[in-house]
Amino acid sequence: MRRRRKEKKGLIQRISYPAFKILTGSDLSSRKLPAISVASVHAGPKVWITACAHGDEVGGIVVVQEVLKRLKKSPLIKGSVLAFPMMNPLGFENQSRNISPSEEDLNRKFPGDKNGSLAERISDKIFTTILDTKPDLVIDLHNDWRDSIPYTLIDFSPGAKCKDTYEKVKSFSKRTGFVIITEQETDPDAEGLKKTLSYSLIKKDIPAIVLELGEPNVVNENYVEDGVVSIWNLLVSLGMVAKVEDPFNYKTPDFLKEKILNYSLSPTSSTSGIIRFYAKPGDIVKKGQIIAKIYNSYGELEESLLAVQDGIVLGHSDSSVAFPGAPVMAFGIIDDKQD
Repeated sequence: MRRRRKEKKGLIQRISYPAFKILTGSDLSSRKLPAISVASVHAGPKVWITACAHGDEVGGIVVVQEVLKRLKKSPLIKGSVLAFPMMNPLGFENQSRNISPSEEDLNRKFPGDKNGSLAERISDKIFTTILDTKPDLVIDLHNDWRDSIPYTLIDFSPGAKCKDTYEKVKSFSKRTGFVIITEQETDPDAEGLKKTLSYSLIKKDIPAIVLELGEPNVVNENYVEDGVVSIWNLLVSLGMVAKVEDPFNYKTPDFLKEKILNYSLSPTSSTSGIIRFYAKPGDIVKKGQIIAKIYNSYGELEESLLAVQDGIVLGHSDSSVAFPGAPVMAFGIIDDKQD
């Protein structure tokens, strides 16, 4: 383990780079999860940052790296920042979303099982390591569709037993500076969503939020900067670092700030063809507004898709090829009943 000590203006912090073994290869080499620990000598909150649960989500790795660079220049006032910058090194090296040897989605295998499948074993290592530190907040970094805006995603509530923790989740989400979206229990993947890192942590009374920061596969520097600013704002709110006035590259509409919206993939296509988008990510749309049209191979209009509710466009599908039941756009739906 490498260890560094930095002192600035009377503040002292220690930076270390532990690694956690996840498997032994057939050549007897060890595969490990890299980790980062930045700890002030002054006690305080503990915050985890996790990234690259999906191997194609490289942007989050860079966000962690940039937060570390900033902490080296502006050390912690108190507390600790810990990180798993690459939770899925096997998928990352093979440019695969999933755990490449077993084709499992790591973020549908939490809290894990030390005697289970490969993904469950990795999940267990990540989850138990985080739990052992008793963190005050976990920030899980992801990337969304190729053409999307950054937003904060929070899980649906696990129930009354986690009420106080879930209120903290909502409070933290309102400090990120992004549009806030909540998952829905009616989602077709609701059972899978109950096995994500963030949902599993909330069930253990640990506040966890997700930052969706633009497209996968490549590093979008604007959204990296936005991710760093958002995380820094959260650390400021916990009294862990000095405040810095950083603007966001993507500006959240004022009337949506701190408002929690519902996630929606409706409407979906009911026909096959080529999608032409009539609303772009970040646009505010009204119920009944044309948001896309689908044409056949002869250029004839097959279908016009209309917004089902007022909301904001979060992103476009990664493909302009439509087929029945295919999602075309993702939306944050405005619901005045939400907090």
